[in-house]
Amino acid sequence: MAEVEKAAAASPGTDTIFGKILRGEIPTDFIYEDEQCVAFLDITPQAPVHFLVIPRKPLPTLTDAGDEDEQLLGHMMLVARKVAKEQGLNNGFRLVVNNGRDGAQSVYHLHIHVLGGRQMQWPPG
Repeated sequence: MAEVEKAAAASPGTDTIFGKILRGEIPTDFIYEDEQCVAFLDITPQAPVHFLVIPRKPLPTLTDAGDEDEQLLGHMMLVARKVAKEQGLNNGFRLVVNNGRDGAQSVYHLHIHVLGGRQMQWPPG
């Protein structure tokens, strides 16, 4: 199923694959974890290096984040930077946050895609 179709079929307010990963119901090898977030390789990579950074807090979308989440959001960006370096993305990388249906969000648990290992194209969508 294409990403646009997945996004059209997805709905907020339901349990997600990321919730199952965080609870250990779906075994996943974390490439990073701390008390606030985890990072793991994407199962359908769109670049030679493609991993996700997700918060442990179940925020469905970036729009759902409040002022109280400022530290968490900044932490996720710094984790993305750190893990990108560990993954050898020394020539750059792209961060993507899909937000809501029109943003092609297919899993309603906030996550940052980190893509690299090749030249990215512009415009992306």
